[in-house]
Amino acid sequence: MKRKGLYFLIALALGGVGAVHAQDTTAAPADAATTDMATSTYDGRWYIAPTVGGYYNDTDRNTNSRQIYYGLGVGRFISPNASIDLFVDRTKRKVDNSVVNGGSGHSHNAWSNNSVGAAVRFYAGDWNAWRPYLLAGVMGSHHQSSGDSGWSPAAELGGGVSKTVTDSSDIRIEGGYRYDWDNKTQPAQDGYGDWFLGFSIVSRFGAPAAAAAPVAATPPPADCSTKDSDGDSVNDCDDKCPGTASGTIVGPDGCPQKVVIDLRGVNFKFDRPKKGETDISKSLAEPSADSIAVLNQAVDTLQRYPQVHVTVAGYTDSKGTDEYNQSLSERRASIVYNYLTGHGIDASRLEGPIGHGETNPIGDNATDSGRAQNRRTELQVQQ
Repeated sequence: MKRKGLYFLIALALGGVGAVHAQDTTAAPADAATTDMATSTYDGRWYIAPTVGGYYNDTDRNTNSRQIYYGLGVGRFISPNASIDLFVDRTKRKVDNSVVNGGSGHSHNAWSNNSVGAAVRFYAGDWNAWRPYLLAGVMGSHHQSSGDSGWSPAAELGGGVSKTVTDSSDIRIEGGYRYDWDNKTQPAQDGYGDWFLGFSIVSRFGAPAAAAAPVAATPPPADCSTKDSDGDSVNDCDDKCPGTASGTIVGPDGCPQKVVIDLRGVNFKFDRPKKGETDISKSLAEPSADSIAVLNQAVDTLQRYPQVHVTVAGYTDSKGTDEYNQSLSERRASIVYNYLTGHGIDASRLEGPIGHGETNPIGDNATDSGRAQNRRTELQVQQ
């Protein structure tokens, strides 16, 4: 009845606490969100819990075996599945006549215990259902009788069930075993193990916490792939430079880009093209395939940037008269102009053809290589 029972309950409580803890850390089932208050949430308000119940005494007390006990607890939930209470309670019994004067029945001598302590409860299950729980507590027990008056340590283990009945109140029914290390009242005894059964009404203070406001659904983002807010031909999804000025030349990312179309390497033979000559390859310096490749790259660039406009300008070296060189530079500009329009470039994007004669040389007209560089046509981008 005494220590063996206490040790058994300690082992039972430790196993039960582990099981409750495992449940607390396990993910809630998919339908838990449909309850008013799932185990993942809890009411953390302080509460009071008046208690009344019955006591079954250790026979070694030599008192009547059953009596009423009553008390009051103050506590709160510290997690969805755990609460802690501070409590006081009292019980009082009559000492057997056989101890006092050798008679039968119970004497008028009383033996009372006033306990002050703390108890934790570990719950399982959903907040709105009947929730089984385990109980563990420690306390100081003040015993008072004709034999002694003083304090001794005590502990209790037990279990029960709890049910939320309103948003501010629960009921608890619990029972357990309490061991009191009172070794003064009866010198021949070093402690007593008692059983108890109690009923409590838990009443929480203050208004319940307001329910969380529902999160407004985020509207789907607008389809930016169909929008071009700044009119630069790059959709808003890909445009990293929104708001560019109208007419600005931009790259594939929508950011301003300077376009350079370089026709260096497109050089003409001396005194070519002749008047009326339309086949550009016959007028180009050898190897003419290299010059054709450069022209095709220019066509590709103009096709990738449809907003780009260019001026087609021709030049000569310093050989010949100014009048002749002016006419020759115009023929060079014209044959390149025709090559571009013949490969799909709209004439509205081309200014010219314009001839500049021997002006603006890029090479030294005193050398063969310099004069070869000056026999050229340029595509001048209009930024």
